[in-house]
Amino acid sequence: MTAALITLLLLVLLFIRCPVGFALAISGAVGLFFAGGFQAMFGVLSTLPKDTAASYEFLTIPMFLLMAEFVLRSGVADDLFKCASAWFGRVSGGLGIATALAGAGFGAICGSSTAAAATLSSTSLKAMLDQGYEPRMASGAVAISGTLSMLIPPSIAMVIYGLLADVGVAKLLVAGIVPGLIVTLTIALTVYVLARLNPEHAPKTPKIPLREKIAMLSGVGPMLVLLMSVSGVIYTGIATPTEASALGAFFAGVLYFLRRGFDRVELPQLLCRAVRTSCMIGIILLGAHIFSTFFVLTQTTQSLVAWVGALEVNRWVIMLALVVIYLILGCFLDQMAILVLTVPIVAPLVASLGFDLVWFGIIVIVIAELGLVTPPMGLNAFVVSKYSNTPVTDVFRGIVPHVVSHLAVIALFLAFPAIILWLPAHM
Repeated sequence: MTAALITLLLLVLLFIRCPVGFALAISGAVGLFFAGGFQAMFGVLSTLPKDTAASYEFLTIPMFLLMAEFVLRSGVADDLFKCASAWFGRVSGGLGIATALAGAGFGAICGSSTAAAATLSSTSLKAMLDQGYEPRMASGAVAISGTLSMLIPPSIAMVIYGLLADVGVAKLLVAGIVPGLIVTLTIALTVYVLARLNPEHAPKTPKIPLREKIAMLSGVGPMLVLLMSVSGVIYTGIATPTEASALGAFFAGVLYFLRRGFDRVELPQLLCRAVRTSCMIGIILLGAHIFSTFFVLTQTTQSLVAWVGALEVNRWVIMLALVVIYLILGCFLDQMAILVLTVPIVAPLVASLGFDLVWFGIIVIVIAELGLVTPPMGLNAFVVSKYSNTPVTDVFRGIVPHVVSHLAVIALFLAFPAIILWLPAHM
């Protein structure tokens, strides 16, 4: 009964627009008070903040954010799209395919989906509209391509999932590589099919000489360096995810200074944005830990696991029910809120059913991708709408074909877990 009342308090706080981290911390602290009095509440509140901030894996988040800030201001994303559009511009839907590839490349050097959507909106979306692309098709391709930053390492969402589910961050990051490539290919194929069905919606670009195409490949070099400095050293075991994130931030910083020089005005702003976002995520993780500690002390999580385990249904029925719940939550909550609200409770349940938590984490991340582009809370859709001056309803309509193809990919990952688990098994 206490758990139900505290959950209701959490929902009320979220409904009145209380920040997620504070809503979790307040409701969790109230629950601890009712469960064990002032002594239990102050005991937890006096240790958890230090334990959360001192977590070695948590350092990965500010490093990835700093890396993203350096990359955003260095102009690498522009070079990625120009190179991809030069090579695929003569294919049906070529600029849309180039957008998907640029989104994947940008995701490999930046862990923020919103930043990716904003960057692609200012580069690839403008190019597609100038070329005569139908606005719905162009904006849909940009919005869905921006979500790849959640899946392709480095991924802040995966780091947060790993911290909440107590799963190795290294395996999670490596596990996202193959699914990320498959999702990228799915976006590109969806754009290609749409362009073949309606050629007038996706005109081909002028032909570019082969010599110029080859020259543009030099712009891909920095991306490869950053990719190897993060994913490569993690996969080979040379460095931990935290060490790899520091390497990535260092090389991104070198790239930024080589391209932009020392900017006394921009550099402090860049550093402040990374610190501010890191603090926000730290507060959210702290709130999640306080709330989950309350659930553990009241035996709520254990009771839920025991209750589900006693159900006389196939474990895949429960898994499919969880997938549907996550799809519904994605329509109303952002991916961060979904992770911190559900993973501490759902992860023990999934593990008790015999499912791999690395595999489940990738499934959750792919579903969270859809939440970024589905109404009414599809953040990427609103970002693209703002940058393109396209009505958000048109952006959502342009996303519909990609949502359908993503659902097919989720079904594929559910049916064949080896697609996700093969690469981390060979680390």
